[in-house]
Amino acid sequence: MKNIIIIGARGYKASYGGWETFVTNLVENYKEKNTIFHIPELTNDKLLKNKVLKKDNVDCLQVYSPSVGFVTMFIYAIKALKKVNKYIEDRNLENVVVYILGCRMGPFYHYLVRPLQKKGITIYLNPDGLEWMREKWNKVIKQCFKISEYCMVKNSDVIVSDSKAIQNYIDTKYKKFNKDSYFISYGAYLSQKGVKNIIVNDLFKKCKIKEKSYYLIVGRFVPENNYELIIKEFMKTNIKKDLVIVSNVEENKFYNNLKERTSFDKDKRIKFVGSIYDKEALIYIRENAYAYIHGHSAGGTNPSLLEALATTNVNILFNAVYNVEVGMMSSLYFSKQDGDLKRIIERVENFSDKDIKKYGKLAKERIKEEYTWDLVVDKYKKMWKEVKK
Repeated sequence: MKNIIIIGARGYKASYGGWETFVTNLVENYKEKNTIFHIPELTNDKLLKNKVLKKDNVDCLQVYSPSVGFVTMFIYAIKALKKVNKYIEDRNLENVVVYILGCRMGPFYHYLVRPLQKKGITIYLNPDGLEWMREKWNKVIKQCFKISEYCMVKNSDVIVSDSKAIQNYIDTKYKKFNKDSYFISYGAYLSQKGVKNIIVNDLFKKCKIKEKSYYLIVGRFVPENNYELIIKEFMKTNIKKDLVIVSNVEENKFYNNLKERTSFDKDKRIKFVGSIYDKEALIYIRENAYAYIHGHSAGGTNPSLLEALATTNVNILFNAVYNVEVGMMSSLYFSKQDGDLKRIIERVENFSDKDIKKYGKLAKERIKEEYTWDLVVDKYKKMWKEVKK
């Protein structure tokens, strides 16, 4: 029996972001009777502390951590890894794999993984994107992330990158550590269909949105996703379609600064609609967008981009190496140059039905070629069989 322990996501089937989406889909598609997944989960409920909940045959160790902003996940990750050593001993687990998501633990990491490595357990690390490149962090935090990345790559046994560009960066920068290195991306579904349920009906009615009459953005509300650039360029156009933004937007410093710099509140086409966690509703919204705009400029393979290629016909992506690697010839690309995105949007407005279908077909082919969950899961199975401590 193989025991796979994954640390770094908030939990299994947790509605939040990329890591949670990844963990849920990996487990649901793994389908091997001789494998048990163990997923530590973040809880703010002290009554659940250290309990193990069973979810779909997944053992979910509850790890308590107080909510203290972005530091929450740092504390949680350290606590989870620390508890895993005792968890393995208490349950007499054998044939164990420990897979760490993200580079959050810094110098503490060495002391936390050594007891596991002494047991002969292989430690896998997925460094995610380059967290120190994100614009939302100040210089001190960026430097902390750089140090953490160094410590965690150095003290892991195997590095798993979700982007070829990230893999190349890790292999080059940390060549002296001579780590086993794998590229395994996120996955997406091609066969899923959306549903115009009550969530969609209420949203479309409230925000006056019509099918195929809007451009769409889905992503975290952070500066490196180029919201300011996209909104400014969209506002330069005279098109009648809306720009619908699905994001965890709230009245905060970034939101207020963005409003001040763009005056988007004076353009009725710009519509922030908040986060949407209902899967069928979100697929429907993606399917019925005229085009999707992807502004991510940091990180590796982005789940939101894969979902867009799987569902939306026309995809307009920021010209970053991570995005080009995924989209290739199936998408159009914009830069930060003044007027570039405006020009592309105006070009897309004149697409014929034939043009739209062509791009839609190319996008689905990209997913089918490299990014289905079946392909992703097969790569993980192969890797975990290949690597021996």
